[in-house]
Amino acid sequence: MAKISPLVILPPAIFAALAGMFAVSMWQGKSDDLPSTFIGQQAPAVPTEAVSGTVQLTDADLRSGELTIVNFWASWCPPCRAEHPKLLELAEQGYRVAGINFRDQQDQASAYLVDYEDPFFATGFDLRGRVAIDWGVTAPPETFIVDGDGTVLFRYVGPLVGSDYEQRFLPALLEAAK
Repeated sequence: MAKISPLVILPPAIFAALAGMFAVSMWQGKSDDLPSTFIGQQAPAVPTEAVSGTVQLTDADLRSGELTIVNFWASWCPPCRAEHPKLLELAEQGYRVAGINFRDQQDQASAYLVDYEDPFFATGFDLRGRVAIDWGVTAPPETFIVDGDGTVLFRYVGPLVGSDYEQRFLPALLEAAK
C-alpha cells in the first residue's frame, strides 16, 4: 500500500480552511441596508426647480411639522415604474409624498407624471444629480422618511414593492407616523 505524503494533503487543507474563514467573515454581521450618514440628521437641501407643471418642493416643506416621504425617481427607471402604484397608494392613504426627479429631462419627467398620475404633493427637478449626491442617493429609486422637523429617520434603497417593502419600509413608516 502506497503512503500519501502530508505535503500532498496540506495545501488543499490550508486552502479549505482559509476559504471557510473568508466566507464566514464576509457574511458575519451582513446587512442589506446601506448606511446613511443622514439618519438622525437634518435633511439636505432640495432642488430649486420643480418638474414642469408641478408644485415646487422647498426645504420648508420638510420642516412643516408633518412627516414626509421623499422619493428619488426618474422616468427612465424601470424599478421606479414598478413602485409607482405604491407611491399612489401611500398618497391616497394621506401620507405626504414628495418626489425628486433626477438625471432626467423635464419634458419626459412631466409627461411621466401626466401619463401615470402624480402621487407627489410637490417635486424637485435635479437635472445633473447634484442634490441626489448630497442626499447620498446611489441610484433610483431611493426613498427617505423625514419627520416634521426635517430629521431623516429612514432610508430605503430600491423600489417600494414586495416583501422587503412590507417587512422593512412599512414598519419604519408606521413607527415614524406614531
